[in-house]
Amino acid sequence: MTLDAITLSVIEAALQQACDEMDLAFSRSAFSPIIAEANDRSDGIYAADDGSLIAQGVGGLPVFVGVMQYSTRTLIEMIRDGRCLPPEEGDIYIVNDPYLGGTHLMDVRFAMPVWRNGEIFCWLSNTGHWPDIGGAVPGGFSASATAVEQEGLRLPPVKLFKKGALDPEIYAIITSNIRIAEQRIGDIKAQAAALQVGQSRLFEILDRYGDETVNEAIAELRRRAAVQMRAKIAAIEDGVYHGLAFVDSDGVVDQPLEIRLAVEKKGDTLTFDFAGSSPPCIGPMNSVLATTHSSVYLAMRHIFPDVPISAGAFEPLVIRRPEGTFLDAQYPRPVSGCAAEVSQRIAEAVFSAMVKALPEQVTAAPAGSSGNFGLGGFDPVRGRPFVLYQLSGGGYGGNADHDGLSNGCSTIGISKSPPVEIMEQSYPILYNHYRLREGSGGAGRHRGGLGLDYEIELLRGEARASFVMDHGRYGPQGALGGQDGAVNTVTVYRDGQAHVPKHLSKEQDIPMKAGDRVRVGTPGGGGYGLPSERDPERVRHDVRLGYFTAEQAEQLFGVAAGDNEVGK
Repeated sequence: MTLDAITLSVIEAALQQACDEMDLAFSRSAFSPIIAEANDRSDGIYAADDGSLIAQGVGGLPVFVGVMQYSTRTLIEMIRDGRCLPPEEGDIYIVNDPYLGGTHLMDVRFAMPVWRNGEIFCWLSNTGHWPDIGGAVPGGFSASATAVEQEGLRLPPVKLFKKGALDPEIYAIITSNIRIAEQRIGDIKAQAAALQVGQSRLFEILDRYGDETVNEAIAELRRRAAVQMRAKIAAIEDGVYHGLAFVDSDGVVDQPLEIRLAVEKKGDTLTFDFAGSSPPCIGPMNSVLATTHSSVYLAMRHIFPDVPISAGAFEPLVIRRPEGTFLDAQYPRPVSGCAAEVSQRIAEAVFSAMVKALPEQVTAAPAGSSGNFGLGGFDPVRGRPFVLYQLSGGGYGGNADHDGLSNGCSTIGISKSPPVEIMEQSYPILYNHYRLREGSGGAGRHRGGLGLDYEIELLRGEARASFVMDHGRYGPQGALGGQDGAVNTVTVYRDGQAHVPKHLSKEQDIPMKAGDRVRVGTPGGGGYGLPSERDPERVRHDVRLGYFTAEQAEQLFGVAAGDNEVGK
């Protein structure tokens, strides 16, 4: 290597900063609360020849780490094969086809080539969760879809921007097939502007250090990421470690889906084999291959967070294609629960296996559900339709060092729930409460974090509610003797009558009118270690905080914490 360590470090930080600025520009200029407030988006830099990941923003969703690499690679291959128009300077492609390296249809990806001296130096790509993409239900999360066409508009890679100008015909096709179309122009321009910000920052780096030097740095950073990941893996004892996780149901057939995983550690390589998992399902809880791969990558990022994000970090991770299972969905299988729910069950299976290999580093299972809640209707006061999309957090699993985080973001990302005040200003709703869900953390030496308890009331008009969540049948797994976290709960109160979905946390098109309410309790994290090993003073402290009742303290932990303890 001819680069000195300082220059290499500066270029690495500059590339990272370019991605972070793209993320910031995207969120600051987007119209939709799910992007602008919840940060359900990601930006990255990808290699010109094969789409390999070079850098990604630290504030981007981890699940997109592998997905955008996969989709960028597929775009490059389609251009080479003549299946897609070749790029010109200023072009930006749009694509959301799940089977071409995507997730669900609501995750819309833009890709733009960066030109230097007449050649493509790299690709910039980003993904944003659009609050609606058409389909059977507002918000796109159709719990009973049996084909992808029922979930919304599916776009192959096409040029939405040609030589820097928005193509009005492609734009018209998109907006003619989605709800609240007039709001999408804000998200589209924000997504494109973020790529332009990234290109400007990248040009500054290239002008300062030269294309050859930056290319050398990129190659060295990839090599070092692979070396670091291999060193982490090499420290694990050779063997095969098994993990198991369940999806409640596919939303159509009321039976659980199994994710069976065998992780073989040999030398400095990990091989992931999902053979024996459930076959493709009828409902929308199938996972496309790109999301399955990315779920493994993000799980390993949780375990080894200090390994830099780069394609090199993936090289020692061998994933056998799970053919014939619901983790390798083929057209026309529906996939709306793919990225937000199934991906987290895959990660849970990885944690379940790896906690046996690395008990001091791996946590018990986190809440593992994005809590996808869509509400679409008409606001008579504002005289216009609306589509609300709510995601929510849950408890993290306990680990060897401490209790799990309460109301943390989902396993797959850093997306946060939009602020209550913003949601109430944007939609005809009222949050009757929004609080920690007491008693939801799994008991253990280190307990799981608490989930969330919220209730939304429709103030006026009529609407339809849809849910695609999970962990309603089985709570997040405890580890090493710890108990499972509380399950997800959904209750819809219509005319004062409580309705619980047949599939527990999956249903669509529930009619609501003014005064009807939706109450959701998100899962708590799994406990770590035997509950009997928990420090009694910490149990009493939890009781004083209201996290557990005195009865729960005695039942779960064997610790007396009577009423005289509460409030001290």
